[in-house]
Amino acid sequence: MDLYQLFKTRTPIIGVVHLLPLPTSPRWGGSLKTVIDRAEQEATALASGGVDGIIVENFFDAPFTKNQVDPAVVSAMTVVVQRIQNLVTLPIGLNVLRNDAKSALAIASCVRAQFIRVNVLTGVMATDQGLIEGEAHQLLRYRRELGSDVKILADVLVKHARPLSSPNLTVAVKDTIERGLADAVILSGWATGSPPNIEDLELACGAANGTPVFIGSGANWENIGTLMQAADGVIVSSSLKRHGQIEQPIDPIRVSQFVEAAHRSWNSKGETKSISSVTIRS
Repeated sequence: MDLYQLFKTRTPIIGVVHLLPLPTSPRWGGSLKTVIDRAEQEATALASGGVDGIIVENFFDAPFTKNQVDPAVVSAMTVVVQRIQNLVTLPIGLNVLRNDAKSALAIASCVRAQFIRVNVLTGVMATDQGLIEGEAHQLLRYRRELGSDVKILADVLVKHARPLSSPNLTVAVKDTIERGLADAVILSGWATGSPPNIEDLELACGAANGTPVFIGSGANWENIGTLMQAADGVIVSSSLKRHGQIEQPIDPIRVSQFVEAAHRSWNSKGETKSISSVTIRS
């Protein structure tokens, strides 16, 4: 996976749009327009703040189904992503929680989004939704059938979960890439808002052997410089929200602060980073 070709930088910052509850979810509010309006505002804030990509998640649909989501969720997310694409020109990704990678790939392929995130691509994880089994074979075959080039970013030992067996991190990373054929891997802390430790990131990068490794949670403007010394990119959300609170919308000022801190840390190491040009459509 060529990060520069996709994100126009070798160290991409991917901001997350957490969608308000969607149809059929327990907290669905009855208005898709409200969901769309908030998503458009957040995507614009992320783009204006200088991120290199955006990933859209049905985050507030909790409690999640462990595998296939309702067709109404797929339909709603398709509409939302298209609306975001009308506003910003950044690469867009999808994460259909908890682990509906097939729906994410279908949406991404149809709307020409560039990547998806898959919580469990290989192995078996014990989660609050029960046991989730990776279905790499079905997903990769489906991608081939669609004639799609959507990239697969896969979590390794994903947050809010424990492996049924206890593979070490090196084995898990190698299996995800070599046997699951992930295009990139994601390493998180134990929960949303919790960062991975630097030692684990270094281990993961060593095991990945050139496949990109993303930080999947817990990055903020204070620790991003340290974390990015051992990673290729970052997916960030909680620290970009107003007051750093997950239920709040994206704060464009906090986005700018995070992006500036990341670029400062790269520049201080004497590295040349390409900041992607951002276009917001009227």
